[in-house]
Amino acid sequence: MPEATVSANMTMTESCAKRLQQLRDKEGNQNLMLRVTVLGGGCSGFQYQLELDDQTQPDDLKFEKNGASLVTDPMSMQFLGGAEVDYISTLVKSSFKIRNPNEAAGCGCGKSFSPKI
Repeated sequence: MPEATVSANMTMTESCAKRLQQLRDKEGNQNLMLRVTVLGGGCSGFQYQLELDDQTQPDDLKFEKNGASLVTDPMSMQFLGGAEVDYISTLVKSSFKIRNPNEAAGCGCGKSFSPKI
């Protein structure tokens, strides 16, 4: 698996790492990680796809914190450089949230964005 460079960095918060560890324990799968993918589409041009995965691909970039892992592919990484993945829990809902400095605009759902050009 390629080493992530400083220019191709993605981080996660303590809350995100803790939630991923809880999900690994609940599923009984210590290889479980969060895969972050950027796809074309959505109301703002691109959309995030977040899913749990226990397999890596040969070209995946992997980022770790406190034993929890995020993975993404090189194509998605061009839109995710410098992004931070958080886990937010409120009385109404709980979800992973991406704070992406490459976003020029986003939509209300938080899953779609248009990149800075």
